Amino acid sequence: MPEEVMSAERVVLLVLDGLGWNQLRERPHLAPTLASMTGGPITSVAPSTTATALTSITTGLAPGEHGLIGYRMDMGGTVMNTLRWADEKGDLRRQFPPGRVQSCPPFLGLAVPVLSKAELEGTGFTEAHLAGVKPMGWRAASSIAVTTAAAFAAGEKFVYAYYDGVDKIAHERGFGEYYDAELVHADALVRSVLDRLPPSTALVVTADHGQVHVGQNTIVPAPEVLAHVHHQSGEGRFRWLHAIRGRTADLGDACARYGDVAWVVTKEQVLDENWFGSRVTAETARRMGDVALVAHAPVSFEDPADGGAFELVCRHGSLTADEMLVPFLAASV
Repeated sequence: MPEEVMSAERVVLLVLDGLGWNQLRERPHLAPTLASMTGGPITSVAPSTTATALTSITTGLAPGEHGLIGYRMDMGGTVMNTLRWADEKGDLRRQFPPGRVQSCPPFLGLAVPVLSKAELEGTGFTEAHLAGVKPMGWRAASSIAVTTAAAFAAGEKFVYAYYDGVDKIAHERGFGEYYDAELVHADALVRSVLDRLPPSTALVVTADHGQVHVGQNTIVPAPEVLAHVHHQSGEGRFRWLHAIRGRTADLGDACARYGDVAWVVTKEQVLDENWFGSRVTAETARRMGDVALVAHAPVSFEDPADGGAFELVCRHGSLTADEMLVPFLAASV
């Protein structure tokens, strides 16, 4: 932990969704404020995806304990999108109450001020990873600095803030001039927060994951693989395959063809090697598939049920350095 944080009377933790350490390190001229801060890279969690990593940030627990182990998660036959807390039929909060699916309290059970998009308040995922906080939703990112300063003026000692612009642009536009412009904007946001902090206050900036440019490099699993698959979960770069009963071994054998672009691992290997932490609850283990395709090449694995409004250009979820290394930077006033 940087000394600036240990000696501070107040701390604000700002999470910049999708800002990987490698991407930041390659563009220091676009982010002079971030480049001037103390710290370096830390490692995200597996899978390197928003629902899983944000829940680890707020609860302080590994995925195996908090149980939100992916973007799309098997809930006993129903595959739920954890960010939307829904499937293709609609909202699943009644069927899977967020507080039961993820019951570990965030921030040690303290009512911490949380600055996130106002539209996210009351959603299933927010209820799952931010239960019991003081929501202070923002509608424009420029409000983050103002509201943070107001919270400290009111006597708060810790503030959690979240901004998702970098992730959105990387997904929609990939790396290039749009991404660079967004990084400039995010750095200005960091500068504005710093400029409004009271004395003896530290700002910590981190992220949930980085990004990999995938573009149209999407692999449709071969018929020989799908013949053994009942359904899929996870996401394109950490794709869980759930085997038809009695065909797990056949599925593993069929997936070996992807060893040149992905780590092909069984559920047992994931558990034995502590991918999700040293403690995995029985309920969490039940949410895993039988075989995972975890891409190490710049590819993703298609699931027809896992679609969106647009084709993702950059992706994440796997265990490569570009996805797993995130900044942990600090500055104080």
